[in-house]
Amino acid sequence: MTPNRQPAPMHSDTGLQPERTTLAWGRTMMALVTVSVIFLRWLPHHGFPILALFAVAIAAAVGIYLTQRRRYKTSSHGISEEKVSAETSAVLWTAFAAVALGGLGIAVVLTG
Repeated sequence: MTPNRQPAPMHSDTGLQPERTTLAWGRTMMALVTVSVIFLRWLPHHGFPILALFAVAIAAAVGIYLTQRRRYKTSSHGISEEKVSAETSAVLWTAFAAVALGGLGIAVVLTG
């Protein structure tokens, strides 16, 4: 009988910072998906302009999903090398999506 072998960890961070960051991005992604479904419920009342809100929210969620693995590997590698840099582009794109959602939401409510 051979013992189950776990893969070697990519880092030795006892606080599991890359895992906490991944979970935070996952919660952000799920919040965007939830909001996009709520936008679809508004479709009968506000009409087709609401689809712009849906598109921005889903695009942001998909962007987070597609870049999640790369961010984790970069963070884990940075911890191993003791040289971690902030992921400013992901934060700026998420902030841009939030501002776009807010602006589009105001525009849809005022014009609808």
